Amino acid sequence: MNYWLMKSEPDVYGIDHLKAKPGGIDHWDGVRNYQARNMMRDQMKRGNLVFFYHSNCKEPGIVGLMQIAKEGYPDHTAYDPEAQYYDPKSNPENPRWFMVDVKYIRHLKRNISLRELKRYADDALKDFALLRKGNRLSIMPVTKEQWEFILSLE
Repeated sequence: MNYWLMKSEPDVYGIDHLKAKPGGIDHWDGVRNYQARNMMRDQMKRGNLVFFYHSNCKEPGIVGLMQIAKEGYPDHTAYDPEAQYYDPKSNPENPRWFMVDVKYIRHLKRNISLRELKRYADDALKDFALLRKGNRLSIMPVTKEQWEFILSLE
């Protein structure tokens, strides 16, 4: 079992958007970073658990739980010139970008803020990728120990 954290801006696509989808399932598209793409394409497996993180908002933090519902497949938005995430160098024969489907599990009982998580940066979360200086990835791995510790804060 792998654990992940995936970031999204709540005014663009928040946890309530996912919850409102039929069956609480939607594709996670628009990732345009090769390292994040590789994680989605090669490492995310059906059933893996994911923290839903709201970024670039008044109080960034972990707001809910998701599960990988479908493993990596080509991101079709890259081929659509009208799409926000269009990439003219990507094509169906040789896809450059991938996405996964995620399934809403639940909201957390409360937002576990970035500010709160930083309190544990020298202890339980000292190697947590989200707290690493300069880390701007929208997708990152979480260890089982980090996952369990963060859930204990809820």
